[in-house]
Amino acid sequence: MKLIRFVTNEHPTGVYGLLQDTDSVAVIKGSLFDPVEITGETVPVKTITRYLPPVDPPNILAIGRNYRAHAEETCDALPKAPLLFLKATTSLIGHGLPIVLPAAAPSSVDYEAELVAVIGKEAKNVSIEQALDYVFGYTCGHDVSARDCQAGDGQWARAKSFDTFSPLGPVVVTGLSPDNLRVRMRLNGETVQDQSTADMVFDVACLVSYLSHSITLLPGTILYTGTPSGVGMARKPPQFLKPGDVCEVEIEGIGILCNPVVAE
Repeated sequence: MKLIRFVTNEHPTGVYGLLQDTDSVAVIKGSLFDPVEITGETVPVKTITRYLPPVDPPNILAIGRNYRAHAEETCDALPKAPLLFLKATTSLIGHGLPIVLPAAAPSSVDYEAELVAVIGKEAKNVSIEQALDYVFGYTCGHDVSARDCQAGDGQWARAKSFDTFSPLGPVVVTGLSPDNLRVRMRLNGETVQDQSTADMVFDVACLVSYLSHSITLLPGTILYTGTPSGVGMARKPPQFLKPGDVCEVEIEGIGILCNPVVAE
């Protein structure tokens, strides 16, 4: 299933739907984790006025340096255990909304396409073998990063938590294997990242199990699983985001998350 949350003139506070094809959405009752019950109402995609993040997470967890090729391009050693950092929930935005380059740090903002896992039920001390049973589905994520803050602060939370720095969506897909999905970032139509999740140092099952042994993963928790090689800071010369850019995260089997870039 492909589940989506959106606003129309008839649904100004937002509603969930089941994406039937590229042109229509079947409205469903309840929340993301309720049993799917179709109301009988069909909404043309062209009437959607705003896409909302498909989940309101209690926590946004993220993993750094989790692709071998990305660690190589940044000249970093592979981590011996998943490298966890947190992103503020206030940084979350949906498909189509602008990424805002903050006035406090506008000049070194980088892109990072990521597969995001959505936790569907409370997970605590789960095994690797059972871990994927706790994942509801997967969506596209963009871990926007202010590299100057990341380097200067000595930790990553502020650099990755500015308002609008966590685009997510537009759909959550269930029944998908996360182990060999193509993850791409296009910047103004040019592919700048293109790699399979098979290059992950720690796969999704390992991440969920590992994190559950220190943090209770509540339903709705989202997990950014790391970014492939090709980030802007590793390019020569570096290629950072600027007003007028358009970022597209495309993940095989899920879809495309698109966000323009503006100045604060």
